[in-house]
Amino acid sequence: MLENTLFTRRQALGTLAAGTALVTLPGCATTQTLSASQAGTATLDAIVWRLMTAEPERATSLGVDTGEHAALRGLSTDVSLAGLAAEAAMLRQDLALVRATDTSGMDDATRTSFAVVESAYATALEGLAMPYGSVSIGSWRNSPYTVIQNVGGYIDMPRFFDSDQQIETTADAEAYLVRLSAFPAQLDGELERLQAAREMGLVPPDFLLAKAIGQMEQSIADAAGGGALVESLVRRTREKGLPGQWQARAEAVVKGPVQAALQRQLAELRLEAGQATSEAGMWSRPRGDEYYAWALKAATTTTLTPAEIHQIGMEQLAEIHGRMDPILRDLGYTRGTAGQRMVELSRDPRFQFADGDPGRAEIMAFIAERVDWIRAQMPRAFERIVPARLEVRRLPLAEEPGAPTAYGGSGSKDGAIPGKMWINLRTTDLHRKYDIPTLVHHETIPGHVWEGEYSNQLSLIRSVLSFSAFSEGWALYAEVLADELGAYDENPAWRLGYLQDQAYRAARLVVDTGMHAMRWSRARAAAFFQEQVGKEEAEAANEIDRYCSWPGQACAYKIGQTEILRLRQHARDRLAARFDLRAFNQAVVDGGNCPLDVLQANVERHIAGRA
Repeated sequence: MLENTLFTRRQALGTLAAGTALVTLPGCATTQTLSASQAGTATLDAIVWRLMTAEPERATSLGVDTGEHAALRGLSTDVSLAGLAAEAAMLRQDLALVRATDTSGMDDATRTSFAVVESAYATALEGLAMPYGSVSIGSWRNSPYTVIQNVGGYIDMPRFFDSDQQIETTADAEAYLVRLSAFPAQLDGELERLQAAREMGLVPPDFLLAKAIGQMEQSIADAAGGGALVESLVRRTREKGLPGQWQARAEAVVKGPVQAALQRQLAELRLEAGQATSEAGMWSRPRGDEYYAWALKAATTTTLTPAEIHQIGMEQLAEIHGRMDPILRDLGYTRGTAGQRMVELSRDPRFQFADGDPGRAEIMAFIAERVDWIRAQMPRAFERIVPARLEVRRLPLAEEPGAPTAYGGSGSKDGAIPGKMWINLRTTDLHRKYDIPTLVHHETIPGHVWEGEYSNQLSLIRSVLSFSAFSEGWALYAEVLADELGAYDENPAWRLGYLQDQAYRAARLVVDTGMHAMRWSRARAAAFFQEQVGKEEAEAANEIDRYCSWPGQACAYKIGQTEILRLRQHARDRLAARFDLRAFNQAVVDGGNCPLDVLQANVERHIAGRA
């Protein structure tokens, strides 16, 4: 586009005396492109607001439930079978609209947005065609199980109400109560889907159900006393000085209909536990191979087979272990596999945090220090710096038993809600001083929080739709960037933590495909994970259970990172002396969250622009 603009200016200056007709022809072409792009933008806006109406919590999380869309703040997604069918019909209609739209005259950004919508909607519809599960439209949380240890409203909604549902005015508090009153219907919608899946033979593994039942019991006990759903509203209305009977009104909902709906879900989970087996993989479920093929496609945005992904994992794991070995030897760990030696390192008191609350405070302070350090390095890696507003929070207690060690994400589109890093502090033994630094880089800067802030600057549809292969691939690439910026230069053990994290993601390719396609048992997967990565038994089991409830998702990280690194080397080879790391990184994040084939097209345009 820059070359076209410069040509138009030179032509205009050179032919000005020849008459205005010659000068206005390029202007007409530009006007036509602008008009086509404006029409495309209008189409995309209509599409995204239809999606927001179907899933209004998204609008709240992005901070766009304001002005003419303020009514969305009190609405809730219909998660029943009928609600899913209605949403699928909407997706089919809008996908047909996207495919029928001529994008040839649009600018690159608008054309890219159409490609992103087409990919997200087509993939979601394939998932919704399956007779069970939770399908996220343009997001990563796909699961064959509607409610399990890390899936379901009983986990998601308390966190959503406290962190995303903003309360500044009395109207906001009323919207909180309206949405809270709809929560029991959502829980019953999930129950309907749970029962339908069970009737067709889909029952989660017994070890996942045991976790979910324990967490559900804790959620019910919390609701019986009002709990977090009431406390959040009462605390924040008090802080804002908003008069009203907020506690009594919220307790009437939570102690009554919410608790009763949770009890109904608990009864269903207990019924399923009586029918469950210990088989971990999707291969043992109805249409499991078909589901897993879709889950891999959704996660990686590729057509790689389970066997191909398995082999990539084995090869990369061997390479990473080769880099870990000399560092481990220098530290005195010379015997056993890299994973076994990392287990020995994890038992070294020098790298452990104190038990209990003192250790939790130590972890939070350590995270804050590393965030400050990496934030200061960003001008060395990017041409354009974003504020990257960030909060570090402990996960809700009810979520911690089934949650990963940490996760993070960007804030709202308007910047009112900061990005967050959620840290699992169920026990300080989940963390070591050598693995916190790379965890910070992955979840915050230059990982999820950092990248997400660039995506939030794009059109609304681009902020809504995301792809694990890009977002998780970028976050794993962010760990590489941190290493290149010197994050571990003075701490060899920290570099081991970084390499262990890379091995962690490579092992996921092996274990995920092993369980879901190659009939590995949970025990075999956990043993491989412990031996090859060096995680303690409790953390290894936690990870394995995550792969069982989110099939395929764990493969997104390494596949996405591998493609970003491949494209970076491709750009370096093509541009030679003209290659600039800051410019490459900027091109990737400015292109926004997208499928990997769209990312390749963005990088090719970057190369062409600098050649």
